[in-house]
Formats: sequence, structure tokens, C-alpha cells
Amino acid sequence: MIRKMEQKDREAFVEMSNEFYHSEAVLHSIPESFIRKTFDELMAGSPYIDGYIFECDGEKAGYSLLSITYSNEAGGLVVWVEEIYILPKFQGRGIGKEYMDFIEEAYKGKAARIRLEVEEGNERAINIYKNKGYKQLDYVQMYKGK
Repeated sequence: MIRKMEQKDREAFVEMSNEFYHSEAVLHSIPESFIRKTFDELMAGSPYIDGYIFECDGEKAGYSLLSITYSNEAGGLVVWVEEIYILPKFQGRGIGKEYMDFIEEAYKGKAARIRLEVEEGNERAINIYKNKGYKQLDYVQMYKGK
């Protein structure tokens, strides 16, 4: 089951997000204060972020965060799949594939592009995305700030 995050999900989200940011799927960890701030933004109804909880067998199985932006290059709204984390005991059950299908359907006709980042060594995720039709962009991403 995939559902929008609710206030009752706060501590589960914080715990899972901390696990995600201490996994091989990311380049570096982030302060827990960032995670809590993100949750507060979600609950405040920000139009730039969306969050989902995955449930399986009556348990929380993972989460995802989406960022909504506009892109001249894409010709419209872009949905960034910022984070997908599935707890290890629920991995391999098709939750990630189901979620990507869910997002594609939810934003069909609304978003010009769905975009995501994946760590180069995360072959499992890369193969899932390629099988869903995602293509690699040859950009070097740069940032300034936190």
C-alpha cells in the first residue's frame, strides 16, 4: 500500500530517513535536524514537496520524497524522486516498481518529466529504473550551500 505521509508517521520517517542517509545509496549523511525540518515542511503543505509511506503486511516498509519544480528544458513541471527507501526486510518484493508505476500514473498529464538521482554503484536500482524506461542524463551536477 502506498499512501501520503501523515503526522503519525513522523518518528518512523525520521528513523527510516536516518537509515537511508547512513546507507550505501547516498554519498554522505545529513543532520537529523534536516530530516525533521523536511517532515515539518511536508505537514505544512508545501507545494514543493510530497511524501509517501509504503506499507506491507501491516507494517511500514519504506518511504519516498518527491520535489516539484518547473523546468524550461523539460517544458513544464518536473517531479524529482528525491528519496526512495525500502527497509531491507521488504526489499525484493516489488515495492519500488509499484511505487514508480504509482508516481507515473499520479503525475500523468501533469508533469513533463520525472527525474531521479541514483548512486553509481547502486546497480540494483539502476536496473529497475532502466527497465522502467528511465535514461541517464549526462550532466555534472554542482551545488553551493548545505
